[in-house]
Amino acid sequence: MNLSNLQPAEGSLKTKKRIGRGQGSGRGGTSTRGHKGQKSRSGYSQKIGFEGGQMPLQRVVPKSGFKNINRVEYKGINIGDLQVLAEKKNTTVIDKEFLISVGVAKKNDRIKILGGGNLTIKLDVKANAFTKSAKEAIEKLQGTTEIL
Repeated sequence: MNLSNLQPAEGSLKTKKRIGRGQGSGRGGTSTRGHKGQKSRSGYSQKIGFEGGQMPLQRVVPKSGFKNINRVEYKGINIGDLQVLAEKKNTTVIDKEFLISVGVAKKNDRIKILGGGNLTIKLDVKANAFTKSAKEAIEKLQGTTEIL
């Protein structure tokens, strides 16, 4: 240790300069808020989207579209993908827990089986919904479909 690498002890220096604690502090007087006006007062807060009295953009742009609050979202999975998963994991029963464990669906997803791809093995599938073509393809190979 020598004079060129002396440092104060850890935690001994104050890092934040306190404002509004008199002229001697270097941050007294207006306390870095400038002079007068609404922003210099205590309790000032600006509404989101306020543009200084100009008509805010969200009021200028017209509303458009429609969002149905009763819409039911499904996670679509093709029967071709089910075959690949069944062959990879060597199983014939495909249900929600299986799809979650494989990482195809999440816990709160509603699952709909779609008719895309080819199916060549018998599967027992449990899901929230099936398309007509998917149901026919599964049952053509003596598989079962169960709606949860």
